[in-house]
Amino acid sequence: MSITVTPEFIASLKAMVLEAVEKGEPAGGLGDDEPLFGPEARLDLDSLDALQVSMTIQQRFGVRMPDSKETRRALSSIAHLAAHLAQAGKA
Repeated sequence: MSITVTPEFIASLKAMVLEAVEKGEPAGGLGDDEPLFGPEARLDLDSLDALQVSMTIQQRFGVRMPDSKETRRALSSIAHLAAHLAQAGKA
C-alpha cells in the first residue's frame, strides 16, 4: 500500500485523529506540525487517546505501532504521522 503525503491526505489524517479521540478541531484549526501530546498540545490528549489513534491507524491503514517509542514519535504531530505512514507504506 503506497501512501503519498498530499494536502488532502493531511486533512484526512487530522479528521481521523479528531474523530478517534472524540474531540473537535481547536480554534484556528489543527496545524500540521502542532504537538498532539504534551504541555504545548491544545488537544490535551492522553495515553488512552494515543491507544485510540493507534488502533484507528491499524484498522484504516493496516500499520501496527507496537513499539511505544515509535508510537510517541509518530504521534507527535500530524506531519510526523503522515511521514510514518508513508514510510510504512513503502516497507
